[in-house]
Amino acid sequence: MAIGIDIGGTNLRAARISATGEILKRISEKSAPDPELVLGRIADMVHQLDTPEVAAIGIGVPGRVDARRGTVLSGGYVDLASVALAQRLESMAGKPVIIDNDCNMALTAEMARGAAVGHDNIVMFTIGTGIGGAVAEARRIVRGKATAGQLGHIAVDLNGEICKCGRRGCVETTSSGTALGRHIIRAGLGPEITVDQLFARDAAGDALTRGILDAWARPLRAAIDTAVAMFNPDLVLLGGGLGGAAHRALANAPALAPWYQAPVQPALLGDDAGVIGAGLQALAAEGADTATTGARRVMTPAKTAPAPASPLSVPSARRAVPNRRAVLVNGIPASGKSTVSRGIAERMGWPLLGLDTIKNPFLEVLGGGDREFNRTLGRASYQAIWSLVGEAPAGSIFVVDAWFGFQPRQLLEDHLKRAGVVETAEIWCHAPGDILAERYRARLDQRLPGHPGAAYIPELIELAKRAEPLRRGPLFDVDTTQPIAFDALTAWLRTTLPS
Repeated sequence: MAIGIDIGGTNLRAARISATGEILKRISEKSAPDPELVLGRIADMVHQLDTPEVAAIGIGVPGRVDARRGTVLSGGYVDLASVALAQRLESMAGKPVIIDNDCNMALTAEMARGAAVGHDNIVMFTIGTGIGGAVAEARRIVRGKATAGQLGHIAVDLNGEICKCGRRGCVETTSSGTALGRHIIRAGLGPEITVDQLFARDAAGDALTRGILDAWARPLRAAIDTAVAMFNPDLVLLGGGLGGAAHRALANAPALAPWYQAPVQPALLGDDAGVIGAGLQALAAEGADTATTGARRVMTPAKTAPAPASPLSVPSARRAVPNRRAVLVNGIPASGKSTVSRGIAERMGWPLLGLDTIKNPFLEVLGGGDREFNRTLGRASYQAIWSLVGEAPAGSIFVVDAWFGFQPRQLLEDHLKRAGVVETAEIWCHAPGDILAERYRARLDQRLPGHPGAAYIPELIELAKRAEPLRRGPLFDVDTTQPIAFDALTAWLRTTLPS
């Protein structure tokens, strides 16, 4: 095991990590601008997580980090350049410590367990208060002399805002969360407006909001195009707290140069990426040294240690051609997703695949079964959906109607990868539990044997309280107790998944 630590401007996160990147225990503390205070809190978290099985500690640090020397060169809100972080924590904990830029840690995690599983060459932008970056070639983090991959400092406007790096017009000054706040204020809107509200106003045709989102997204697109031309990656990931929103905003900012193209996807691991990657890098460095010397290494990480492969990764030889897209119409039973799915398919002309559409003919022919049989058939139908998608022509867009929470998230990611689905948009259908119960009860006489009966209704009500969308890429919320605004929904889809 290892302890992974992610230092942020708001929170300090730490977790005990298994050799496959599983989080075994996690804790967090508030961050602070005082480096000594941060060091003390990190030491306390390590003490709480440490066990005899912990072999090493990894720390993701914002700013410029010389990972080979174990030195912080610069930082932002939490500037640890004045603190011998690795040496002092090692002395406190009695375990070897490695440090690296927090974005490198996040990319390590995404390669092992997230959106970059099965890909070899990846560029990652992390969109938050600022913009960070990381690059992997042949699944190894690119470090250059020391601090390669600072993608937030790609210049997109030579006459733009002064950046903290000393230059003007870095993409961090135009497309970070801080920059989005400036765009909002300059447009005359209040700082309390949320990103989701911006997208809702944009979908309703508000020109002012479209201008804000364009000013935020188009420089980011230029930076992505530059990075793609430089590194020719398999995949560009957008992580950080605003990565999903940035991915959504890019729907109206297509790639500028046809020569330089790569699929752009949101990262999957969210706030967990930093601690997972830090733990995995610590284990990779420790394992590399132990294998060659028989002794545990101290501080300096392996120069080119690859991220451990996910046990669920898809071998490269089996990857489908990545050019299909899917609208995931998501919601628990009786949430109205079938009505929404049919409406989308009719208006957009995209083929519709529904879990029950595939499953019910088998129930009819086989004569039904118990609930466990229904679940087994549901899993097979789920696999059948993605097999059909994977056989479709290049460029196909499918509408998929299912409750995606009934299977593990990683299984969906594996299916999408095998089917060559490079981009998804999610429609989240929901209603209060008592409404769902009424709908479900009213349809009991129409449901085939094998589907859960009236005894399922209390379980359905409880499920409604805790069910959540996947939040995998762009998200459109549909309250199915209200008339469904198909015009707004299809307009959103045309910009989110343009043909």
